[in-house]
Amino acid sequence: MKRTALITGASSGFGVEFAKNFAKDGHDLVLVARRVDRLNTLAGELKNKYGITVKVLGKDLNKTEDIQSVCDILQSEKVHIDFLVNNAGLGDFGNFHESEWSKDEQMLDVNIKALTKLTYLFVKPMVEKGFGRILNVASTAAFQPGPLLAVYFATKAYVLSFSEAISNELKGTGVTVTILCPGASESEFLAVARLEDSMLFKRKRVPTSKEVADFGYKEMMNGSLTVIHGFTNKMGALASRFVPRKAALKIVRKIQEKSK
Repeated sequence: MKRTALITGASSGFGVEFAKNFAKDGHDLVLVARRVDRLNTLAGELKNKYGITVKVLGKDLNKTEDIQSVCDILQSEKVHIDFLVNNAGLGDFGNFHESEWSKDEQMLDVNIKALTKLTYLFVKPMVEKGFGRILNVASTAAFQPGPLLAVYFATKAYVLSFSEAISNELKGTGVTVTILCPGASESEFLAVARLEDSMLFKRKRVPTSKEVADFGYKEMMNGSLTVIHGFTNKMGALASRFVPRKAALKIVRKIQEKSK
């Protein structure tokens, strides 16, 4: 059955790969991001290859009015969203006391506020229809505090806690919530968050955006809850439950420091 998926942060990385997965299965798309040129290029490719309908919305999700307008536009055009992928996210490396508040605020707005409001706006119609799949992209950062990425780690902890809670509330409605927790991965996020020289990315091969998105898409369609990509990441998340918080802080700090 053809359905419609809305994907935020669809101009690069995981977002592009999620879009390809939905398109391959014949679903129509609503792609949301700031970079409209990239969205239009992707939309053209997917329409030509799979014969689907793709709507492009150039929106800045750190603006409250843009978040609401996504829903308003789709409602006015009577577009029902069956799949919601809250993929858009920001990060920034460095000591919190030396950070730029504008970047921290954008992180809070996109990683928390936009994700929460879009979920709020689209989950009600899903429940009314008796079907829906929501995928919220968190991170292995959600399982412990993260020195040098303090705000980012905290936002992802929120995503995990919020998503697991509403998943429980939605039992029996036909709507499921999946939380995808990738570890370090190849994407533009590295450059945006200024993490290219972090030890986290220097010591091992990291998975591609495609590998992570393919995994997340499959788990979302299966209605899974919290899913962690990669065996090492799964073991790390499990270990975080047993390592004293003070020790965890030292470990995470060491992993994230810049290589010399």
